[in-house]
Amino acid sequence: MAFNDFFAGEIAMELLKQLIAISRKSCLCKSSADNLISSIQVLLPIIDEIKYSGVELPALRQSQLDRFSETLRGGLELARKVLASSRWNVYKNLQLARKMEKLEKQVERFVSGPMQAHLLADVHHMRFETAERFDRLEGRLEQRLSSMKIGAGGWVEEAVKRMEVEDEASVGIVGGVGLDLAKNNVKKLVIGRDDLNVVGIWGIGGSGKTTLANEICRDNQVRSYFNNRILFLTVSQSPDLAQLRAKIWGFITGNEAMGYSNNSFVPPGKLQCESGTGPRTLVVLDDVWSSSVLEQLIFKIPSYKTLVVSRFKFPTKVVGEVYQVQLLRDDESMSLFCHSAFDQKSIPPTANETLVKQIVNECKGLPLALKVIGASLLEQPEMYWVSAKKRLTQGEPICESHETKLLERMAISVDYLNKKVKECFLDLGSFPEDKKIPLDVLINMWVESHGIDEEDAFAILVELSDKNLLTLVKDARSGDAYSSYHEIYVTQHDVLRDLALHLTNRPDVNERKRLLMPRRDTELPRDWGRNTDQSFNAQIVSVHTGEMREMDWYRMEFPKAEVLILNFASSEYFLPPFMDDMPKLRALIIINYGTTEATLLNFSVFTNLTNLRSLWLEKVLVPELSNTTAPLRNLRKLSTVLCKVNNSFNPSVLDLPQIFPRLTELVIDHCDDLVKLPVSICKVNSLQSLSITNCHRLSELPAGFGLLKELQILRLYACLELKVLPPSIGELIGLKYLDISQCVNLMSLPREIGRLASLEIIDMRECPQIVNLPSPVMLLNLKSLRRVICDDEVSGDWKNVKRGMRHLHVQVAEKCYSLDWLHD
Repeated sequence: MAFNDFFAGEIAMELLKQLIAISRKSCLCKSSADNLISSIQVLLPIIDEIKYSGVELPALRQSQLDRFSETLRGGLELARKVLASSRWNVYKNLQLARKMEKLEKQVERFVSGPMQAHLLADVHHMRFETAERFDRLEGRLEQRLSSMKIGAGGWVEEAVKRMEVEDEASVGIVGGVGLDLAKNNVKKLVIGRDDLNVVGIWGIGGSGKTTLANEICRDNQVRSYFNNRILFLTVSQSPDLAQLRAKIWGFITGNEAMGYSNNSFVPPGKLQCESGTGPRTLVVLDDVWSSSVLEQLIFKIPSYKTLVVSRFKFPTKVVGEVYQVQLLRDDESMSLFCHSAFDQKSIPPTANETLVKQIVNECKGLPLALKVIGASLLEQPEMYWVSAKKRLTQGEPICESHETKLLERMAISVDYLNKKVKECFLDLGSFPEDKKIPLDVLINMWVESHGIDEEDAFAILVELSDKNLLTLVKDARSGDAYSSYHEIYVTQHDVLRDLALHLTNRPDVNERKRLLMPRRDTELPRDWGRNTDQSFNAQIVSVHTGEMREMDWYRMEFPKAEVLILNFASSEYFLPPFMDDMPKLRALIIINYGTTEATLLNFSVFTNLTNLRSLWLEKVLVPELSNTTAPLRNLRKLSTVLCKVNNSFNPSVLDLPQIFPRLTELVIDHCDDLVKLPVSICKVNSLQSLSITNCHRLSELPAGFGLLKELQILRLYACLELKVLPPSIGELIGLKYLDISQCVNLMSLPREIGRLASLEIIDMRECPQIVNLPSPVMLLNLKSLRRVICDDEVSGDWKNVKRGMRHLHVQVAEKCYSLDWLHD
């Protein structure tokens, strides 16, 4: 504590007495005196906090307090003059009244500006040994300054956040790498790239973004580079943009007091200056939620840099380069967890090591989860830990602290979403943890359950990805106009999945919109069985079990169910009888995670699925389809992945148009027993998209393939034994996209391909046997062709064709090898 801090309190107390006297005596100065009384009454207890804290203040902060002490001393002298002035000296009293108004503004600026920063610094640096002492301090200060805000959030909330940051930093780790390595990566962007005006730190909520940003601000090299001109602001969800802009502009111009109080001096709109010089300045904008807000807080001025910290990914035109905070490695996770749970960096000998590791694994490297869950288990008996582990595996909070400090804090990201996007996020809890979710499944599910089209569903997926609420695992060619969604996968951090489950399971079991099993179990949840006397209102039902027999199912009614997801791992599976009581079912997803294809029993339940529009079958033996099979008249999309299909597609007994009269999309992927397609497929006049991919034994297509006049998309990717395309392919007058990539034994393109007037894209990468193209005269008839993806060996021929087709783009493909499918 400096000498002036003591006298600031004494001066303020004396000034308060004088102002009370002025308020009673002077009419001209009464208003200013009353306002000053209110401000100083707020300041007095705070000055006492500073005076008795015993903390040595930084030089910059001490100088600000010194200047304020001088302001108060001058105010005391002014107050004495006002009291001594004769009421008949009107001119002098007017002058004194103006000076009082000036003093009022000076005090008000200090209260609304630097004083808040001082208080935040006090909370940030004062470290208490017990939570009880911290809670006492927070309650006392919050009561006194509840009306004060920093940026758009309360100062106490910000102080707590910084205390958490300091705790994480104390273990020396952040993100998925050591703190020093993470800092170096960000420092390269902040001080090593003069070409970047705006850089960012991006990561999932609770991953340590703010921790890293604070470490950057404290780094000596960074502070030296910017000559200590660093401003840290929290933006939050509902910011006061005018105040934030004023603070930033005041800091840039060196007039902080003006910046805190007067917005009229801030240049309107987006300020951009390409030339000129000025002192280097760094402004850190933490907790930014909106690109439109961010753009209003960026001043593009030479020597001025902005570091943006956000859960969201912003366009590169707004934020030039971004460092993505990684999750913790196993050893780092254990260190942080033990720091919170045992107050040391390793598992103590008295603890159950296996149980500790299981709980740490549930946190999946997320710093906030490790810290909150660890602190919740501090000094708890082993049986409490066992219960906590069980609840975590079921996606439930282990205690009130876990719910409020982790799940509710993570929920902020979800609350910010619009209603439709939030509903799609909650749907992600329907899928097993630690499994890739085929995007095709998600898109179909959202289309059928939320009444949106595929383009909007994909846009929602990208939004959730940009907001760090899921992760896209992309195929090398994904994102193209005609990319297959089944080539793209989605993953989600377990804590986010737990959040979706937590929010979903709030209503009573019969009233839930989604009825979900959080983890694989040997039987259905007991609370489902206890409530079978009433119907269930769920629109989405997800089951995750092992083998199921007829007697294992409850008799349940789902009059509103539109999506049913059956996840299991077994060689035999009895389909649930309650499918008979799902009259509105539109999407059915059956996924076997076992090692061999499963036999499905009770297939007769399909008889009543008259409204089914989408069917996904994965790693099952597809039952034989024949003319006696009950037709699925409304089925639009059928996907078979890693299935045995040869019996079901027996050409001699299968009449596809009769069974699937409205089928528009057929996907057959990684079905290694498919040798020939049934001839009847050529009569499915409604078919618009056919994807036969990774079916290595497929050797030929039907001769009458050209009858599919409505077909727009044909994918024959990685059909290794396919040697020729039928000449009738030239009759596919509606075909827009042809993918024959990795058909390594395909000998040539048929000359009839030149008749495909609607064809826009050909993907023929990694087709080494195709060394010559049909004559350029035939290919020049491809009037709609705008893009060809091919190998270097055949690119020259296509470039010759391009001479007569100026709009054609020839793209030479890079070699791409992926073994991701081995880990599905």
